[in-house]
Amino acid sequence: MNQSFSTDDLSFLTENYKEITEKIAAAAVSSGRNPSDVRLMAVTKTVSPAHINHMISLGVGLIGENKVQELLGKLEFLTTEKTDIHIIGHLQSNKVRKIINTVSMIQSVDSISLIDEISRQAVNNNKTMDILLEVNIDSEDSKTGLPAESLIETAFRAADTKGIVLKGLMSIPPICEDEKTARMYFEKTRRLYEDMKSALGKRADISVLSMGMSSDFEAAILEGSNLVRVGSSLFGARRY
Repeated sequence: MNQSFSTDDLSFLTENYKEITEKIAAAAVSSGRNPSDVRLMAVTKTVSPAHINHMISLGVGLIGENKVQELLGKLEFLTTEKTDIHIIGHLQSNKVRKIINTVSMIQSVDSISLIDEISRQAVNNNKTMDILLEVNIDSEDSKTGLPAESLIETAFRAADTKGIVLKGLMSIPPICEDEKTARMYFEKTRRLYEDMKSALGKRADISVLSMGMSSDFEAAILEGSNLVRVGSSLFGARRY
């Protein structure tokens, strides 16, 4: 696995990190919050360990991987002692056992069957797993995620399941041509998040709203996101 990078790569990554963190801070302030209230996730799909490690050295404390196999192939090369790792891609139930002791959160929980398997593996390994429920905010057939109308019911089920700590909500809205449309989807997601938090009350510590990616994270922050998932704007175009 490639563990090297050029001086140009180093400068490129450093400048990207500086630009993204400045934009996050400005959007947070515009939304009436402190910059520290919004967490940056570096999305590392197809990114080499060397580039990931450099981003960690700059201050990134959270990375997100889409695929279990890719994550496991990179782990031994990553300096993640002080870095959280989340799974953010669609997770098959039969892959849960492979990452139950590796990641600190699964953001893409989209079914009761997946909740049950995470619970089973967590209990078997004498641990708890933080999760986010993923909502299909635009009801797109090609996307994973829970329908909005079943979110509260599923949230109660997750909150009452052993080995699981329900922390909040994640969404991937459609690609929008303008900020106004993007903010409409983010506002809709935030309202669902607030409804879920209110409905559950003290049954769960709902505190994470994960929405916004490279093309729209500023709009997401303005609508209440406190965790943005940024990949290509940090690392450049994906190398397949």
